[in-house]
Amino acid sequence: QVQLVESGGGLVQAGGSLRLSCAASGPSFYTYPMGWFRQAPGKEREFVASISWSTGSTLYADSVKGRFTISRDNAKSSVYLQMNSLKPEDTAVYYCAAGRNMGRIGVTQSLYNYWGQGTQVTVSS
Repeated sequence: QVQLVESGGGLVQAGGSLRLSCAASGPSFYTYPMGWFRQAPGKEREFVASISWSTGSTLYADSVKGRFTISRDNAKSSVYLQMNSLKPEDTAVYYCAAGRNMGRIGVTQSLYNYWGQGTQVTVSS
C-alpha cells in the first residue's frame, strides 16, 4: 500500500513559479511509476506529467511541456513538479499518483492505483 501526501501549492502571480512535492510512504517507492494530475473547477481531472520507475523517462501534457518538470528522488521517496511560467489556466487542484508496482507510465488515470489528497494551485492574472 502506498500513501501519498502533496505539498507546495499556493497562490502565485502569472509568470511565477511553484514547486510541488509528493512524499510517499510504503515499501519500494523506487519501483512505482509516478504521475501528476490536476483538476480545475468544473472540469475533468487531467494528466499533467509522469516519470517512470526504471529509466526516469518522462511524459508531459502538451499544455505544460517546456514549462513544467517532473523529477523524483528515490532516496527520499518523493516526486516533484517544478512549475515555471505559470498561467491562470494552470489553476487547479494538483494530485500526485502512483502507478502499479513496476508498471508503465502513461496519461490514463486507470494506470494509477494510489492518489494523494491534492494541493491547490491558484495563478492570478
